[in-house]
Amino acid sequence: MEANTLQSQSIAVIEDYLNQAGLLFERANNVVVVTIPGEKKLTTTCSLSVGINALTINAFVARHPDENTEDVYHWILERNLKMYGVSFAIDSHGDIYLAGKVPLISLDSAEVDRLIGCVAEYSDNSFNTILELGFATAIKKEYDWRISRGESTANLAAFAHILEIPD
Repeated sequence: MEANTLQSQSIAVIEDYLNQAGLLFERANNVVVVTIPGEKKLTTTCSLSVGINALTINAFVARHPDENTEDVYHWILERNLKMYGVSFAIDSHGDIYLAGKVPLISLDSAEVDRLIGCVAEYSDNSFNTILELGFATAIKKEYDWRISRGESTANLAAFAHILEIPD
């Protein structure tokens, strides 16, 4: 199969899947950027770049940790052993991403579903742990600031175990 045809077919498969799944996306040339909803991490932006022979997947998870960087990186590297399609990576700034590459020849709607599902699961299920390990001090400061102003702390409930919440 000619490379251009495989590329075009792959883009069509991706767009068809995303439309059927009801996911928001934009396309510019051979790059499709999709917004994946979550629960802990409300949204994950994922780019699907369709090359001549492979689909490259990149999704931002979290910025460079403020503290305990080594512990955060150790935790995500352990997760890589159990992951499909994508794995954790860091960029030159230390920001955390999910990244992967799969051959276009293997791309069908079931594979796109698996890949999008993996990005959604890994991003969402790792988010609070990454925040807890790498941003505990900032979370505590945010909690204290909200309490001092009478603001809601509802979205910090997942971190109650690290916050000094009076009984």
